[in-house]
Parts: sequence; C-alpha cells; structure tokens
Amino acid sequence: MPDIALFHSVLGVRQGVLDAALRLTRLGHRVVVVDQYEGREFDDYDEAGEFAESIGYPALMQRALTHTAEIPDGFVAAGFSNGGGMAEFVATRRRVAGVLMLSGALPLEMLGVGEWPAGVPAQIHYAVDDPFRRQAGIDSVVASIRAAGGDLDVYDYPGRGHLFTDKSLEAEYDARSAALLWERVSDFLS
Repeated sequence: MPDIALFHSVLGVRQGVLDAALRLTRLGHRVVVVDQYEGREFDDYDEAGEFAESIGYPALMQRALTHTAEIPDGFVAAGFSNGGGMAEFVATRRRVAGVLMLSGALPLEMLGVGEWPAGVPAQIHYAVDDPFRRQAGIDSVVASIRAAGGDLDVYDYPGRGHLFTDKSLEAEYDARSAALLWERVSDFLS
C-alpha cells in the first residue's frame, strides 16, 4: 500500500479533505495531509484565491516539496483543485507511484515544468460543468502524461460541483459521483 501525500484545494484543509484522508487511511494507506496554509481555511473561493496569491504559487510549490520531504519515494501525490496542480508539481520533483488530480489539473508549463515523469500513471476527475474546469489545461496535461508513457484515466461526472466529494459544501456535493470517484481511486491505488 503506497503512502499518499494529500493536497488541499484553494480553500485549505476543510472537513472534506480530512474525510478523504480518513477514507484513504481505512483502505490501509498512510496519508499525509499537506497543509500549505498553516491552518487557514476558507468558505469563499475569491477570498481563498487572494490568500493563495498573497503567499505566491512558487512559495506554495516549495511548501509542497518541503512538506513531502520525509515521505519515502514511491508515494502517490493526490490533490483537490489547486492541490491537483501541487500533486503534479511534486511528481515532477520526486519519485512517485502515481498522481491523482481531483477537480484540478494544470498545464505543466504553468508549473514551470517541462515534462511529465516517464511512465508515471495518473487519474484526472472532473465534473462536466465544473465552473473552474479548463478543458485546454486538462488536454495539455493528458498529452504530457501520454507522451511520457504514463497510464492515464480521465473521468467526467455529471453536475457542476467543483469539490463534489466534499459533504460540507452542500451546493457542490454529489453523493453518487463521489462514491464512483472513490471506487475508481481505490482501484488506482490497488
């Protein structure tokens, strides 16, 4: 069972992230929740985005590396929304067993990265009408992973919830889609 580094969304380590960590722990994984905000969390995407920008994305990427330094190589990097980009970045700097991008995939050039690591598998999960979904960015990541020989599954779910696995976000949560996502994640991890 690989260890998992779990990165939060732009909203911080909310209950949905902790619930995800507990779910993964129950599957037998050691999960490290990476808190890049040092305990701050948000309910509003705009406010959270301003906070993230005040830190700066290069600093957040450095925090991602720092917080995963003690995890042995061969872990899975996983992240929600902005955390999906952090998982991608870490995968280009560390030897990982795979990457899970949950409602977040960024083109590698946005992360200052040239290539996907050779052969690293990944999953990308998005709601079809997610207001933060940028198909061109997803397509770019897909092309990078496939060019590097990584196995890749891309899953689309009905609805418009961005963080649709987070029960604490009532307007976004979708129980059926969340259950299917976790089933697919479990298959990927095994």
